[in-house]
Amino acid sequence: MLRGLANLNVVADDMTHALDWYTGVFGEPPYFVRPEQGEPQYAEWRFGDDEDEFALMSSAFRPSLAEPGGALAYFHVDDIRAAAEWMAGLGARAVDPVMERGGGFWTASFADPFGNLIGLMQSPHWRDAHT
Repeated sequence: MLRGLANLNVVADDMTHALDWYTGVFGEPPYFVRPEQGEPQYAEWRFGDDEDEFALMSSAFRPSLAEPGGALAYFHVDDIRAAAEWMAGLGARAVDPVMERGGGFWTASFADPFGNLIGLMQSPHWRDAHT
């Protein structure tokens, strides 16, 4: 039935700032932005080996959260410590530090500047499935 994650959607009050921030995270601008003219309300990036989709939506379309919240999706990284330093350097706030979870799995989580949770995971399962 469920075959994979089709889209991960996060929200921001300041879409212009969020677009710039996530452009830095992904290293390129979104491939899709709506509306095409004026203040952006929605944007999408594709990234990684599977071309996963990450979307940014104006909080006008969803009540904003007082604390980081919503779903916590984990992005696979090859080096959890380097990725955690990179996220902190981009201005993300650590929520959970780098932690060993056993079996070669490591995680960390961050709050982006817009109140969304972002997870990092060094996953031997993901690595083995993609090598």
